Amino acid sequence: MTIALGLMITLGCMLGGFVVMGGHVGVIWQPAEYVIICGAATGTFIVGNSAKVIKDAGKGIIEAIKNAEPTEGEYLAVLGLLYSMMRELKAKPKNEVEVHIEKPAESPIFAKFPAVLKNKELTQFICDYFRLYIMGHARPDEIESLMDEEIQTVRHDALKSYHALVTISEAFPALGIVAAVLGVIRAMAALDQPPEVLGELIGDAMVGTFSGILFSYALVSPIAAKIKIVREKQLRLYLLVKQAILAFMNGAMATVAVEHGRKMISAYERPSIDQMEANLSGANDGGGGRKEAA
Repeated sequence: MTIALGLMITLGCMLGGFVVMGGHVGVIWQPAEYVIICGAATGTFIVGNSAKVIKDAGKGIIEAIKNAEPTEGEYLAVLGLLYSMMRELKAKPKNEVEVHIEKPAESPIFAKFPAVLKNKELTQFICDYFRLYIMGHARPDEIESLMDEEIQTVRHDALKSYHALVTISEAFPALGIVAAVLGVIRAMAALDQPPEVLGELIGDAMVGTFSGILFSYALVSPIAAKIKIVREKQLRLYLLVKQAILAFMNGAMATVAVEHGRKMISAYERPSIDQMEANLSGANDGGGGRKEAA
């Protein structure tokens, strides 16, 4: 919604201002120039990136358009799942809890939090580190270092499409100049024409430079920035899990551990402590209330 609104304001002000200046909007419509610029940009993008990055860029654009940042409900779902798993680990033998980790899709605990379960990468991340806790051979500081390395890898992969689009964004003005030069070459071939014809051809050529700059700074660059914002917000879920599990490994009660995780959420998006307690109470329905297991 914000992307559509922003583009409407940009195009409205640009075209409106051009008309007020006495220009004719039809002059800007030069399909050949747009084909040259966008075609060259698309081809360059394909040359410079792997199929996986190209596919992920499409996914990232959809996420940016939908503003697919984690919602308050998703944050609460992750906190609720972590709390439930920690209570299980406190109340039951580790081998009984291991079945939830090995087959999360069949786990009644994970089934209560479908918002988490549908995020396969995050689910795997949670299961991997609870598995290490159950194994009991790694120290919390070692686990923290391992988590940091994995989160950094996840971040690197998540932002590949952002960097790819930024590169293309930076290339658009130059590709606009290419289109403009081709238009000038066409104009030079018509030097024997009347001045009004020659002027029209040169004006058409200049649309290439205008379009390249517009596509770069008013379209591709903002969308790339939005992808980065959305992906960084999605990575907050991993940091939440990291802090909660580390606090639990260091001996904190489940309620305290998930509070460590809650603090990793941005202040203006963070569920209140009352919301979290109500959510944890709901997570314990059928599981003995809100009291900590010894």
